[in-house]
Amino acid sequence: MTAYIIRRLIHMVFVIFLVLTVVFFLTRLTGDPVHFFVPMDTSRANLEEIRERYGFNDPLWQQYLRFMGDAVRGDFGDSLRQRDSATGLVLARIPATLQLGAAALAVSLLIGVPLGIFSALNRGSLGDKAATLISVLGLSVPAFLMGLLLILFFSVYLGWLPTSGRGSLAQLIMPTATLAAFSVARYARLSRSTMLDVLGQDYIRTGRAKGLSESKVVWVHALKNASIPLLTITGLQAGHLLGGAVVVEQIFAWPGMGRLLLQSLLNRDFPVVMATIVFVALVYTLFSLLTDLAYAWANPEVRLK
Repeated sequence: MTAYIIRRLIHMVFVIFLVLTVVFFLTRLTGDPVHFFVPMDTSRANLEEIRERYGFNDPLWQQYLRFMGDAVRGDFGDSLRQRDSATGLVLARIPATLQLGAAALAVSLLIGVPLGIFSALNRGSLGDKAATLISVLGLSVPAFLMGLLLILFFSVYLGWLPTSGRGSLAQLIMPTATLAAFSVARYARLSRSTMLDVLGQDYIRTGRAKGLSESKVVWVHALKNASIPLLTITGLQAGHLLGGAVVVEQIFAWPGMGRLLLQSLLNRDFPVVMATIVFVALVYTLFSLLTDLAYAWANPEVRLK
């Protein structure tokens, strides 16, 4: 197990190195960033002075080596727009993204898994068909459309919830529902299919024949053996919810990393873009490692080598 963890940590370092390299060269292909944060009437001499100050006149390989050296120390430079540390700007947005992501993941698990289990236990019933319809809608409706519909109904028509912002529980409800809709549908479909497969196994029939209660058969024996696919999707969804809520945060003006990333991309604010993407990559690789380790806990037959 220890050797496996060490190999995965080395793999994480390699992934982050590739992410840094790709992001560095892609951002350099989008044009001269100086033109996006200086007035239009700036003289050519001042433009050259600014390029020299930020190192944009250096050869590309020098810029790359300087960038990688700074990135190892967690220093991505200052924001070209806000004149503040790029790392500091990202760290300041993490609490908002963690709050939204954790709320959406909790809602996804608390609704999606029981919904899938209920659907599996009542296969072919009206409840099963209703749960399937909910899953299809959750997977089909884009996040931006879901968010706009919720704003239109609950904010404009009913006036129950604020349209945007962060600070109160009411402001958290609609962004959480929008972000969790897709995950709820995935959990429901996956838990239904895995439970149907497990409930048809011989050991489940043996447990029922021995007189075990249905709740113990379902929640103790069946669910534990059906949990490995759920652990897989949980690791992937956690990384997605924490690092990929760009659309939802923009729609609801939620001050998280996703909104910061989108604004930085539009402004060609390279330091902030790279700092944000590196953190997102760290989140994904970390949750991937935690998911693999959870396999061994859920099923002792799984061996990590």
